Amino acid sequence: MNNFLIYGANGYTGRLIVDRALELGFKPIIAGRNAKEITALAEEKELEFRIFSLDDSNEIKKQLNGIALVIHCAGPFVYTAKNMAKACIHRSVHYLDITGEIAVFEMLKTLDTEAKVAGVMLLPGSGFDVVPSDCLAAMLKEKMPEANKLEIAFTGLGVGVSHGTAATAIENLGKANLIRENGIIKEVPMGKIFKWVEFGPVKHHCISIPWGDVSTAFVSTGIPNITVYMGMQASMRKWMLLGNWIKPILRSNFVKKQLRKRLDKMPAGPNTEQRKNGKSYFWGEASDASGNKVSLRLQTSEGYTLTAISAVLIASKVLNGNLKTGFQTPSGAYGSGLVLEVEGSSMI
Repeated sequence: MNNFLIYGANGYTGRLIVDRALELGFKPIIAGRNAKEITALAEEKELEFRIFSLDDSNEIKKQLNGIALVIHCAGPFVYTAKNMAKACIHRSVHYLDITGEIAVFEMLKTLDTEAKVAGVMLLPGSGFDVVPSDCLAAMLKEKMPEANKLEIAFTGLGVGVSHGTAATAIENLGKANLIRENGIIKEVPMGKIFKWVEFGPVKHHCISIPWGDVSTAFVSTGIPNITVYMGMQASMRKWMLLGNWIKPILRSNFVKKQLRKRLDKMPAGPNTEQRKNGKSYFWGEASDASGNKVSLRLQTSEGYTLTAISAVLIASKVLNGNLKTGFQTPSGAYGSGLVLEVEGSSMI
């Protein structure tokens, strides 16, 4: 089946998704704006390719001719998602991406009606951000329908980050943390909210971060108070708290330019051995107004491996006609058990 397109296929995660698709017998069309890299990848994998940027809406629409579905992998998505999603709606092409950016989820939600009219599904967050955590949130809601507070935490062992993930982090420097309070997304200082979490095999210090579930878990569960944590060394808190005082410096083009230069000298992402041996752990807790609580724990493969598996899994469902039109979350479209269909995932 070759009527789906992977955009940003030359990126670290994009290549993993291409390899996963080929492993399952798909022949996707690969695309991106870097002609040299896309052409080389297409020759290596013996795949059809298309070269285009996401700056010209008309050109995107033209390049989506004959395509049934797009897996969009080129971030930071706050700059790239809207044009691709709008073009997909215009051409009646289903849209998946691998973002974890709250602003992108919130923006794509506004396209829900347009997508439904066009018969298109918009499902951002089809990878590590946010399939495991969104499914965990939905499981907790099923166990405690009256929950009014949700906390989710995750940590990874034995892996680093890709250039794409780091580039998004650089773009977000100097921005506030985000939580959901009484149904509204609220800014709070970075480093202010933290806790120790028992993940099962490991206990880890965790700090609240602006993770995608602040947006998507609200859609999936309706729970009005949501905080997401990431495992970090306790010493990181002082740097995050300091960052609240020097936001203008962190947001400056000079600082971001210097960090990008350093990033260019780093490996593209975790190597094969790191990904093979890496693990991710999730913890979630729902509570109600009376203080009753229920918690769950989940183990998965490391994030980049999971992203490749889950993105292609969801794409295969869509291509087989298993989909809901409009804006969707992973659990909203495929149920809380979706994450357990992803190889390497199990409840602890």
